[in-house]
Amino acid sequence: MEKFSLAIIAFVLTIGCGNQQINHTEFDKKAAEDILIGHVNLEGLKSAPFNEWFNAEFEYFQQDNSSLNTINKDNFIDHVKITMVLGTWCGDSKREVPRFYKILEYLQYDLSNMTVICVNTRKTAKGTNVEQLDIQKVPTFIFYKEGIELGRIIETPKLSLEKDMAEIVGQ
Repeated sequence: MEKFSLAIIAFVLTIGCGNQQINHTEFDKKAAEDILIGHVNLEGLKSAPFNEWFNAEFEYFQQDNSSLNTINKDNFIDHVKITMVLGTWCGDSKREVPRFYKILEYLQYDLSNMTVICVNTRKTAKGTNVEQLDIQKVPTFIFYKEGIELGRIIETPKLSLEKDMAEIVGQ
């Protein structure tokens, strides 16, 4: 019984130490505003004050279903992981990120397969691996399959989010 109790205590401590703070905000001097920083999820982006721009763009955007329908959804949903790096202070992120979420909703993508990192105006975020991702501009959407990078959409799409995604993840 004593070994069982020690195992439970060790498990709880491991989980507690491994938890990353999510949806953390801080004041960014250069942006002169509060920003999300580090690991975030959809709930963080839909919280005030970020929800003002997020919800407005999400509702306004009409995705191109014909381009999205060329994506092999089973392959995409089951095998493609995404890392999104954005700045809540950045105009391009405020436009493209809500649109990207709307596209993922249409594709019925499991958001637990996506890592979302918010950076400050220096494009850093303590406690993340963002420095290893070679982020030059935000937002950056990185697509992986079996741990191999398939491609990126950087700052603004070449054609559109939908067409660029279809080209990267295959049909």
